[in-house]
Amino acid sequence: MPRGNPAIKLAITVDADVHAAVAAAAQAEHVSLSKWITDAARDALRVRRGLAAVAAWEKEHGALTEEEMRAAHARVEREHVAPRGTGRRRAARR
Repeated sequence: MPRGNPAIKLAITVDADVHAAVAAAAQAEHVSLSKWITDAARDALRVRRGLAAVAAWEKEHGALTEEEMRAAHARVEREHVAPRGTGRRRAARR
């Protein structure tokens, strides 16, 4: 973390199976446990913002049609962002 944005230490409790899986994932990706958890939290927050944006759009314009959903799924397939740790290149963010 840059000096102007210091990290906050946090003590959390997780189930043993979750800890084991997260620790293994962090090790496989050659990152610290803290970095892996921070990245996962950022990903989860990005998903929440996206879902909120869709809900707001649907509230104003109505539910997405099946055709719009198919088009969205096709776009996601074309612009797929590889999950962390796959070694595949991530798509450019827009």
